[in-house]
Amino acid sequence: MKLKTALTIAGSDSSGGAGIQADLKTFSAHGIFGMSVITAVTAQNTQGVFGIQDIRPDMVEKQIEAIFEDLPVDSVKIGMVSKIETIEAIINKLSLYKPKIIVLDPVMVSKSGFHLLIKESTDFLIKHLLPMATIITPNLPEAEFILGIEIKTIKDMEHAAVEIYSMGSKNVLIKGGHLEGDATDILYDGLKFTHFKQKRIHTKNTHGTGCTLSSAIASNLAREYSIIDSVTKAKAYITGAIDHSLNLGQGAGPTHHFYDLYHKAGFNDE
Repeated sequence: MKLKTALTIAGSDSSGGAGIQADLKTFSAHGIFGMSVITAVTAQNTQGVFGIQDIRPDMVEKQIEAIFEDLPVDSVKIGMVSKIETIEAIINKLSLYKPKIIVLDPVMVSKSGFHLLIKESTDFLIKHLLPMATIITPNLPEAEFILGIEIKTIKDMEHAAVEIYSMGSKNVLIKGGHLEGDATDILYDGLKFTHFKQKRIHTKNTHGTGCTLSSAIASNLAREYSIIDSVTKAKAYITGAIDHSLNLGQGAGPTHHFYDLYHKAGFNDE
């Protein structure tokens, strides 16, 4: 089987549980060769985000150029992009190189409540970057922020998926982890809804779940699975990673990207 590749365009998480670090771990766990374009450096750990320094837009462009001019890119995952100028740089280069698959994870607010994307940047992302996406993967707070509505039920999620689809993304996955009861995500492809229901795992250690899920979807799409199969496999992977999450740090610990490998090597989750 030919080695597939994936590029993550996102921010760096100094604690290693989310962002670029989570994306690259997820790619590796799926047998994908991972590459990265860093949009920002964050000072963060399991307790929160304490600072952000954006990478200059011209440097973001140069990173993208360096990859596409030399290496094959089977899929692209976009995570944290906090400035309009950064989003413009990404759009300019992706419009030039035209990757077949773009997974957009609209990272807006950290679990600790730190705003990673201001409203002006959100509006620009929705208008210009969202229509380029093969699939967008907002959680409920992100979907609410995009649409300016409250989402409290499964029907609300379906409505939100339709509304976000109308903004241009080819597929929309609304993640329902913030609802009560079982964890249900809803995929809308413009024609039908597909529900992905998993029993909720009760743990505080969920740092990086959104980054990991979107990167798993990008990995599966790179391997030429369908949208539904890619999301199905990604859901199974993130469920296992949460179920074996690591009790590291004093806050929300990270998910375990290599739980299968660790078990085969004789290590437990502790």
